Amino acid sequence: MDVVILCGGKGTRLSEETINKPKPMVEIGSMPILWHIMKYYSCFGFRRFILCLGFKGEHIKQYFLNYKNTAGDYSIKLDPESKIEYYNHSDEKNWKIVFADTGLNTFKGGRLKRVEKYIKSDNFHLTYGDGVANVNLDALVSFHKSHDLIGTVTAVRPPSRFGEIKVEKDMVIEFEEKPQMDSGYINGGFFIFNKNILAELTDDERCDFEFGPLQDLAKNRQMKAFKHDQFWQCMDNVRERDYLIKLIEEGNAPWKIW
Repeated sequence: MDVVILCGGKGTRLSEETINKPKPMVEIGSMPILWHIMKYYSCFGFRRFILCLGFKGEHIKQYFLNYKNTAGDYSIKLDPESKIEYYNHSDEKNWKIVFADTGLNTFKGGRLKRVEKYIKSDNFHLTYGDGVANVNLDALVSFHKSHDLIGTVTAVRPPSRFGEIKVEKDMVIEFEEKPQMDSGYINGGFFIFNKNILAELTDDERCDFEFGPLQDLAKNRQMKAFKHDQFWQCMDNVRERDYLIKLIEEGNAPWKIW
């Protein structure tokens, strides 16, 4: 099953980082968040990726084009006829990546439509290039196959914007920085779609995705929700980036299963 990742946004709320590189290339724990997402999918056996590039997409191309050199040991001879001799290979050697320029200002629906020609599997994964989770992808696939609808969206509990304190008789007994909300779900990405979704899209750069196509699927009862009540976190701002870095540094990153 192919994995399509939306990587074209400008990430304006992370402008201190995205002035020089696209948001999916912002590093958490010495590796870009895009790499973490791809690594997570690959742990479940999904290793063919289609990256919908846009803003500063050349940075993503260059990163993976040079990946074999930066991730491994090798030797060279300064003879122009000689080849590089590699001593080891990364665990990512079986990844196949399609890099597709889908336009600078194209909305998500247009980006997805523009990579239609590269999608080989009848059902495919779709996710955003700026969020991580510990979603059981095997269970997600089984859930999607259990119904005969066009789409499945992973529904997650959003983290609170504010810290929470629990008080008993003026005494603070618990302080939690960013608790998960107990009620309500939001779109957490980690979709699976049948290719029929592509007929609902156009390659016009103004073709949206959440507003329009997904609303129509819901209206026509063609989408089910896979509920995920465990870890999920997007990276929309500096604080969320720092939170993800902290989880990695402390060895508490729930998505890091490799």
